[in-house]
Amino acid sequence: MTARSRSAHQRPAGRMSGPGVNEEVLADLALELAGAARTRVPVRLLSERYPSLTLPDAYRIQQINVQERVAAGARVAGHKIGLTSAAMQEQMGIHEPDSGVVFHDVVAPSGARLRAADFMNPRIETEIAVRLGRDIVQPCGLDSVRSAVAEVFLAFEVLDTHFPSWDITLVDSIADNAACAGVLTGHPVPFTSSWDLAGEQITLEAHGTAVATGEGRDILGNPLEALAWLTHRLPVLGTTLRAGDVVLAGSVHASLPLTPGTTFRATSTRLPAVDLRVV
Repeated sequence: MTARSRSAHQRPAGRMSGPGVNEEVLADLALELAGAARTRVPVRLLSERYPSLTLPDAYRIQQINVQERVAAGARVAGHKIGLTSAAMQEQMGIHEPDSGVVFHDVVAPSGARLRAADFMNPRIETEIAVRLGRDIVQPCGLDSVRSAVAEVFLAFEVLDTHFPSWDITLVDSIADNAACAGVLTGHPVPFTSSWDLAGEQITLEAHGTAVATGEGRDILGNPLEALAWLTHRLPVLGTTLRAGDVVLAGSVHASLPLTPGTTFRATSTRLPAVDLRVV
């Protein structure tokens, strides 16, 4: 995600509430984004065409496409939380998290190869991710989410946008499923309640050279705080977290281009490495 222009920073990210846009228009915009995903022909920014688009409108667009994919046979593997680090918020000119859905068919294990040509504007982030051991059916705080986590692992998230560039606002990102296009998972480790994920030191290498670093505390101070945030967000959208769900807590560094021929490897203090080769 490249640095945004001054004019882009000045555009509002989207209003929390208000009259917004009617359901028929939202359905049409969802159809446009779904079409762009199939054809790889980008669509114009929603925020420019509909300045009154609110954050609930954007989540409704996302929800329509999620429902359509599930109806067509797709399975939800979990959720991603985005824009949780200062680095990513600064890069995007956005100052609050967003969330999207992770589908089963975009998840692959460490060591997988990805074709850059299969995406439109791909980028990569290193994440701390968890797998839940029990349902979380209501908004809760840090202690409750800590007790619900069964496993923790490093992950790469592949980001993609169906707009012409990454010069987007929060409502554009949310409507486009928070840009979640792929997930590569490292080997999971059993989580214990005494584990301080905030202290995880993470390094991303490209061709053996360190290109980004970060800590677990870069994710809202603690990756589990991001999970707690999600427990408050999802009920508003009519869903909750379930046992077995994978949740990407957010990136510890600004995203990097996913270019052919690049080999990525991320390591951390206690978590097994995650590897990716781009072809």
